[in-house]
Amino acid sequence: MARSKIRTNDPIGLRNRVLDVAARSFQSSGFAATSTHDLVRMAGVTGGALHHHFPTKKALALAVIGERVAAELGETWVATVRDAPSAAAGILQAFDTVAAALDAQGSVSGCPLGNLALELSLADADLRGALASEYRVWRDAIADRVRRDREQGEASYAPDPEAFANVVIALFTGAMTIAKAEQDSTALKAAADQLRTIMR
Repeated sequence: MARSKIRTNDPIGLRNRVLDVAARSFQSSGFAATSTHDLVRMAGVTGGALHHHFPTKKALALAVIGERVAAELGETWVATVRDAPSAAAGILQAFDTVAAALDAQGSVSGCPLGNLALELSLADADLRGALASEYRVWRDAIADRVRRDREQGEASYAPDPEAFANVVIALFTGAMTIAKAEQDSTALKAAADQLRTIMR
């Protein structure tokens, strides 16, 4: 009865619950390994309710990328770099925040965007475009902050802000992949230390 009431009276809450469950499952198990049956069971919804909001699994994946992954990227990277005293400070803060979170939870499931990019980029053009768009947002956030620093006569370490942003993202996602394999944040901290030296 409670579930029926939620489905009838709270469609936004139901949709958000499905998105939350899907985002977690795609992160921990992968897109291919997560079935719609799994999502129905974990979210506590009916198959009809799930398909009402997300007619296909691809539609659900696009929503996860555009809403949940984008929100995490925005909080962890875009806002942090934008609001920091400098690009260098923001970049290192993002690395340190993620490393501390990994240490606190005692496990590493990887970079949400990186995990999906590795699995889905060659599977579908629409999914690839959505993933590329999020990387573009990430790259632009770093590059724009570096440009602001350079206008103030700083950030001499990055004569090409966009190329430097790609390096930062590559270091982060690569280190997160290693951290996932080793279930340890050491690689992420080492990458941050290298960037700290470069940006000094």
